[in-house]
Amino acid sequence: MTPSAPSRGKVAAAFAIVYVIWGSTYLAILYAIETLPPLLMAAARFFLAGGLLFAWARSRGVPMPTRRQWRACAVAGLLMLMAGNGAVVWAETRIASGVAALIVAIVPCWMVLFEWLSGGERPTGRVVAGLGLGLLGLGLLVGPEGFMGGGRIDLVGAAVLVLGGFAWAGGSIYARGHDFPAPRMSTAAQMLAGGAGLLVMGTLFGEWGQLDLSAVSTQSIIGLLYLVVFGSIIAYSAYVWLLRVSTPARVSTYAYVNPVVAVILGWLFAGEALTLRMGIAAAVIVAGVALITLKRPAPRASQQPKPEVPRRQAA
Repeated sequence: MTPSAPSRGKVAAAFAIVYVIWGSTYLAILYAIETLPPLLMAAARFFLAGGLLFAWARSRGVPMPTRRQWRACAVAGLLMLMAGNGAVVWAETRIASGVAALIVAIVPCWMVLFEWLSGGERPTGRVVAGLGLGLLGLGLLVGPEGFMGGGRIDLVGAAVLVLGGFAWAGGSIYARGHDFPAPRMSTAAQMLAGGAGLLVMGTLFGEWGQLDLSAVSTQSIIGLLYLVVFGSIIAYSAYVWLLRVSTPARVSTYAYVNPVVAVILGWLFAGEALTLRMGIAAAVIVAGVALITLKRPAPRASQQPKPEVPRRQAA
């Protein structure tokens, strides 16, 4: 029996959570890594969130993942959480949280490319134009110091974010085509795998020597707890669920709102600069994402040579 489609209200609520809460996590990360090593902080975030979700799912009778499902969750968690989110937390030690959000905003470009390379629809001219605008916006953002009234963006941090975006996009597309357990168990397993990967990376980067528990600030603890509860348990669960019930293009529209929320919060609470270059780059990036993710209006019935069967049902 085919499961019924989720209600529009439930889908809209999930999108709202991903749109707004994820935009606020860039500031929460900035606070958390003030006195906590970035990769170990992220590892603690996902271990705590994943462990709580796992215990809750098991208490509700959700079965354990099979070996095949554990493997799928591990791949998705390592790509999206260890590589994708790990890149963000590390990069925010070098660049402003709002700038990080703007660079991450081009992830929909990579998602469309990965979907095509994995056997999906060939990009149209409109999609290629959107990809070009996204890359142009990225170029504007990381331009030389003094260009359009902005300071120089750390190129190493920007490059790490771009690579992390590749990993996140690849993990998102991978997550649509493999056997996963029930949504909450899937989210928990991905977080545990991502947390384990981040723990290894933090150890390799020598972060244990940077950890001084007596120096950890209340602000960093609050930032970490916010990331655990809101950024991971609530928002990431919503994102994983949306990947199951909607299309990659629609899910990736969170990239419209996240940068705006992150830039405004960074300006209000962290004293981050708002420059003309950031504004223009943001407009160019969002325009590129819009070309990629927004569907063209359907042609009139008289203009349609024959009806087409949709590739998949979108909620």
